[in-house]
Amino acid sequence: MNRTNHGRPRNAGAFTLIELLVVIATIAILAAMLLPAFAVAKARARQTGCLNNLRQINLAVRLYADNNNDSLPGVTISSGDGGTNDSFFFYKNLAKNYVSLYGASSAQDRVFECPADTFSYVASSLQYLPGTSVFDYYNTVYSSYIFDGANTAAVPRPGIGGLKLSGIVLPVKTVMLTEEAASFPWSWHQPQRLPPGACGVDNAKSTISFVDGHTGYVRIYWNTGENETRSFNYDPPATYDYKWSGG
Repeated sequence: MNRTNHGRPRNAGAFTLIELLVVIATIAILAAMLLPAFAVAKARARQTGCLNNLRQINLAVRLYADNNNDSLPGVTISSGDGGTNDSFFFYKNLAKNYVSLYGASSAQDRVFECPADTFSYVASSLQYLPGTSVFDYYNTVYSSYIFDGANTAAVPRPGIGGLKLSGIVLPVKTVMLTEEAASFPWSWHQPQRLPPGACGVDNAKSTISFVDGHTGYVRIYWNTGENETRSFNYDPPATYDYKWSGG
C-alpha cells in the first residue's frame, strides 16, 4: 500500500498541490501555443469567405453582361450619393437578381458582406470607425465590395463600367470587383491603422475577383508620392497582379 511520509494511506487518484500546478501550467502552455493557430485559421476562413462571395458576385455581373449585349454594368455619369449611384456600388442594383436577391438592398444580403469587414474609414475625412463595417456604413446598398467602375464618375478614372466584356484587355489581370478596402488601400485581413496623415498603406492585401472569373488575394499599390490619391485613380506598376483599366 502506498503511504505518505506521515504513514497515512494515499488515494491513488489524488493529486498533490505540486502535481496540480504542473497540470495547470501544462494546459496554459498548450493553450498559448494553440490560440495563435486558431487565430490564423479564423483569418483564413474569413478570407476564404470573401473569395467565395466575390466568385458569386462576379458570376452575377457576367450574367448581367450576357443578358445586356455583352455590356458590363454602367451609368452615364455616377455620383456620390451614399451608394445607390456611386461609381463603385451602382452595379449591385443591376446584378443582384442573378444571386437571387430582389427588392431593396438590406442587411440580409450576406453574399455582399465580407466576413472580415469589421472596420472602415470615412472616405471624405479618413475618420477611423473601428466598430463599423463598410457593409453597414453604406446602408443604402449594404455591400463590402466595389465594382471597378470609376470610369463612370464625373471625373473619370480607370475602370470597366459600361465596357464590352469581350473587349477587356488582359481579363486575367483586370479587376472586376474587390473589397472596398482596396480603394485606399488598407487590409481587413492584415489589419493596420493608416499612418498619421496618410490615406493608404502600400502593399496592403485585399481579395479581388477578375474579369476572367478567377479570384485572388493580392497586394495593392499605393502611390506614396501622391498622398491624397486613392489607389483606384491609377494603374499599378506592371509587376503587380492587377490593373483597373479595361484597355
